[in-house]
Amino acid sequence: MSILIGILITFLVVILVLYLINMLPLDGRAKQIAQAIVVIIGILSLLKYLAVF
Repeated sequence: MSILIGILITFLVVILVLYLINMLPLDGRAKQIAQAIVVIIGILSLLKYLAVF
């Protein structure tokens, strides 16, 4: 059960950070890079919860 809670919290944090990045007054390329970094970190975190790493 704790694995599901960890995955849910990670997913919600990634969504929140992506939303906050969209609110920043950055140009399109910088937003795209920041979003890609957040998604990669989120995927790595989810893989950690699934015991891949």
